[in-house]
Amino acid sequence: MYAALECIPDTELAWRWQRCQALLREQHPECGGMLVFSRPNIYYLSGHWGNGVFWLPAEGDPVFLARKGADRAALEAPGLRLGRFGSFRDIPGQLQHFGTPLSEILAVEKSGLTWTLGEMFASRLPDHRFVDGDQILHQAKAVKSEWELRKMALAGSRHEAVLLNDLPGILHPGMSERDIAVALWQAMFERGHQGMMRMQNPGEEIFLGHVAAGDSANYPSVFNGPVGLRGAHPAIPHMGYAGQTWQHGSPLVIDVGFCLEGYHTDRTQVYWAGPENSVTEQAHKAHVFCIAVQKWLAARLCPGAVPSALFREVWNWAREEGWEEGFMGLGANKVPFLGHGIGLAIDEPPVIASRFDRPLETNMVLALEPKIGLDGLGMVGVENSFVVTSEGGRSLTGSRWDICCVGR
Repeated sequence: MYAALECIPDTELAWRWQRCQALLREQHPECGGMLVFSRPNIYYLSGHWGNGVFWLPAEGDPVFLARKGADRAALEAPGLRLGRFGSFRDIPGQLQHFGTPLSEILAVEKSGLTWTLGEMFASRLPDHRFVDGDQILHQAKAVKSEWELRKMALAGSRHEAVLLNDLPGILHPGMSERDIAVALWQAMFERGHQGMMRMQNPGEEIFLGHVAAGDSANYPSVFNGPVGLRGAHPAIPHMGYAGQTWQHGSPLVIDVGFCLEGYHTDRTQVYWAGPENSVTEQAHKAHVFCIAVQKWLAARLCPGAVPSALFREVWNWAREEGWEEGFMGLGANKVPFLGHGIGLAIDEPPVIASRFDRPLETNMVLALEPKIGLDGLGMVGVENSFVVTSEGGRSLTGSRWDICCVGR
């Protein structure tokens, strides 16, 4: 009677399972498998936004045990072994039924459960010991397949079209941040944005992105990014504030993601209220520096490159050029990274930051975002999403990175 809107190909799922199993054997050879709880990671491994638990043995095919929605799981993941459970106590018996019993030592996705649920889970399975499986999932997801890259390339092209083709004809000085956000939403939806933006770090959330006019971009922020903003309200510190207008002779920063079929791209576009010759010398020089940093980083997004080494080089460069104060955020808004992985979530590993020493691999995707906060004026800079290749980073979100001037 019903048909799934899309099923991830069996070959794609098998590739993902094998990646996770290889990492499991490498990092936790004592484990007989891994249990996954979060819906995004269950989707990654099955194609179904599952409410339940996913068991991936170290060898062989997995099992998904649904707490709710088993009928939908059967439609969207038709090749998957599927069972049901009502209590954590049921899990060992259910998996035994499928001939894939739980081992004594298990890897578990610890971030997929709250502390309360994690304690409950451990109490229900007293005969088992648990190790952290989160890094396995992070590292597996960091390398995209060609199937995933096709989705991200389509998202990126639409993302670029919204920010460079659609918005400049709509924006004008005097608009409030909220008006700009509403126009942005409309343009995004018309290009196919699916209305959800996902973050995986606990406590982080996002609502399409940031809209910051003028010095709003330096407003104190709790978000783990360099762009400050007033937001809609203290309870919803996202998007734009109805009481802040974009004034002549000032920048507008739009830092937003585009989500298509679950996959994100990230891009920042700076607009200027006025003709090109009205851009201040300070803003122009700062933006040109950010473009140079992005080009330098992108050229080095090759397999084997070490994120921490790239981070140190750029941070020293910013210091030498006199941009240290506002680079990657002004004052307390400063963040200790230059870019981040992206895919099913906005904030994925790897991160261009200190202590990220695992070398890059082919087909990782990173959003590079060098930005500079200018006291009393706002923020300039760039952000685009790049695929790691042997020739350097390939942009998914376009190659025009200059300030877009709007109005007379």
